[in-house]
Amino acid sequence: MRGDGLEPITPREAVDMWLDRLQSTRADETLKSYRYRLKPFLEWCEKEGIDNLNDLTSRDVFRFDSDRRADGLKVSTLNNQLGTLKQFIQFCERIDAVPQGLPAKVEVPSVDLADRVNDEPLSANRAETIRGNLNRYARESRRQVMLELLWHTGCRLGGLRALDLRDCFFEESDLERLRHQDDINQAALEAVELPFVYFRHRSETPLKNKREGERPVALSQDVADRVREYIDVNRVERTDSDERRPLLTTEKGKHARVSKSSIRREIYIMTQPCRWGSCPHNRDTTTCEALEHTLEARCPSSRSPHPIRSGSITHMRDEGWPPEVVAERVNATPESSSRTYSTNTES
Repeated sequence: MRGDGLEPITPREAVDMWLDRLQSTRADETLKSYRYRLKPFLEWCEKEGIDNLNDLTSRDVFRFDSDRRADGLKVSTLNNQLGTLKQFIQFCERIDAVPQGLPAKVEVPSVDLADRVNDEPLSANRAETIRGNLNRYARESRRQVMLELLWHTGCRLGGLRALDLRDCFFEESDLERLRHQDDINQAALEAVELPFVYFRHRSETPLKNKREGERPVALSQDVADRVREYIDVNRVERTDSDERRPLLTTEKGKHARVSKSSIRREIYIMTQPCRWGSCPHNRDTTTCEALEHTLEARCPSSRSPHPIRSGSITHMRDEGWPPEVVAERVNATPESSSRTYSTNTES
């Protein structure tokens, strides 16, 4: 150990150690995204000859930041990369790999409205309008169920996709298959009323926080009715390769369970105002690129699944739900649900 209390470690060793530490609490996909975001930093350290994080200074971080900006990256991309770098350096500080105080000197650029238009939370007013349109024009459809569950439960995309038929509980008789399972949180089960869905972590469809993300989430009777209608009328009966029966199935193709990319595209389409009426952006709907296949996200008003979640959480908080209740429902920390989502937005 050096006189300053730091213990030598290479950047790559530290990244591996950090990701190994997170393995028990983060989904594999999340860890892959962290590694991807840190890849430019590792390459930069190698180019600059920084093979010991003990020698990393705030000036080095500033030069890395400047180099990334010079590459013409979008502010949102910089926000993701430097935000992850800051978390990594905070870990390095805890293991005596970098000088104390270094994480505080990592400046994560804020993302203004122009750079995060598709990340703005969906407002309650827009959500109710879209729900009404789906109920009128696409009742009993897979799209309707996607939107209803995302908005009503505040779940993540991965949680929605992971649901099986056996995770939907509408009547008392459905509970029998849960009450005798040792790996079920029986206390949480007793606290929730029918109808509800149960988010489960399974290796083929992992939840972001793994077993800690497992929870039953109560549904309103109206939402439960929409889910049952879809199951009874329009769900295509298909079975996964692992003999599971997904709630959201595909009509054809190799995979029975709908993909994450398909869910994103469906949500982009549902949140385009011109699908239900006129365009608020004065675009010609006969030539608008956002109406082309795979380009739906280019509509300024379209939203991906995450803004549905953040909008749902915001709505719960604005309705007066306690932070700890919201946090348990959506699998977030009370601090996060209170700090991040308790602001009104009309996006």
